[in-house]
Amino acid sequence: MTGHAVAGAPMIEITGVTKSFGSFPVLKGITANVARGEVVCLIGPSGSGKSTILRCINGLESYDGGAITIDGERVERDKPSIVGIRTAMAMVFQRFNLFPHRTALENVVEGPIFVKKEPAAQAMARGRELLDRVGLGNKMDAYPGQLSGGQMQRVAIARALCMQPKAILFDEPTSALDPELVGEVLQVMKSLAEEGMTMLVVTHEMGFAREVADRVLFLDGGVIVEQGPSRELLSAPSHPRTQDFLRRVLRPI
Repeated sequence: MTGHAVAGAPMIEITGVTKSFGSFPVLKGITANVARGEVVCLIGPSGSGKSTILRCINGLESYDGGAITIDGERVERDKPSIVGIRTAMAMVFQRFNLFPHRTALENVVEGPIFVKKEPAAQAMARGRELLDRVGLGNKMDAYPGQLSGGQMQRVAIARALCMQPKAILFDEPTSALDPELVGEVLQVMKSLAEEGMTMLVVTHEMGFAREVADRVLFLDGGVIVEQGPSRELLSAPSHPRTQDFLRRVLRPI
């Protein structure tokens, strides 16, 4: 485990958050927090509300009730402050979301140049450093169509880092990858955790959750069924629903 969590007010605070799509409740009063420097993994079956929580945190979705705050500032999708919050809470998606007509480097520096209005030379220098850091120093001029899935996801992580965020939200970052490409993405995420990056990760990679996360939250049916230190919860869950889920996902072939 990373052990980087810092005492004090949480960076991300979620209090009694509810969200419905039409008449279907997706989040039923979620309360959780993430401290600065902490890595928290959200696990659970599909449709349990994990991705919706991430999308509410950075304002891609509005929420119906409760409150979400980032460093004490309330997340409200329709307020001007949401631009700053989205900049602070970078997001890495399942499907990469790269611009196909832009090179790897152009994808990475798009946000700093056009959203944060940084000088292009400064953003490009940082973008090159970050692509080098994720092992893609030789792919800066490649287009997404010339890259593997694992390489595209590493470009997406470099793009998130180039915004110099307070935290990164990862929405199932390896689930669209071929199995042999998963490790290269998880290794980059592990190195970020070791450097103290605050991370909230929706994942099905239980080995990553066990080794890298400080805490794990198990969601089912729009509620947090159980939460606790990662190794403790994944080794000896106390709730029958968590036990059943882990038995299914960890079952040997």
